[in-house]
Amino acid sequence: MLGDHPIDVVLLATDLGESKEFYAGKLGLEILTESENEITYKCGGDSRLSVTKSTTGTADEQTQAGWRVDDLAAELAELRSRGVEIQEYDMPEMGLKTVDGVADLGFALMAWIVDPHGNALAILQLRS
Repeated sequence: MLGDHPIDVVLLATDLGESKEFYAGKLGLEILTESENEITYKCGGDSRLSVTKSTTGTADEQTQAGWRVDDLAAELAELRSRGVEIQEYDMPEMGLKTVDGVADLGFALMAWIVDPHGNALAILQLRS
């Protein structure tokens, strides 16, 4: 069954060099494979993130992918030290407001970053 297997995330970018600087340079992801049309990065377990070259990029603003972490505050501190901007949201119509970049969703704490091509990426710490 598909639920027993890893899944890979594929994001779009109009400039792979700019994406490489963000994902490898700022986020510190290890490059597994690289071509003129795609870069694939290693993530936790057997998961991978691929960024493929696109003429249009992404048109959506909603979250495209997310990482589950054990310590959100530590991850955000590391990202900020690398120059990554943590997003702030105040969307009362959706019941979403961040404080210092973090939204309390009840079941979890969540923060977002946006790559150079508009892909919104979540970082989530589940509550036990």
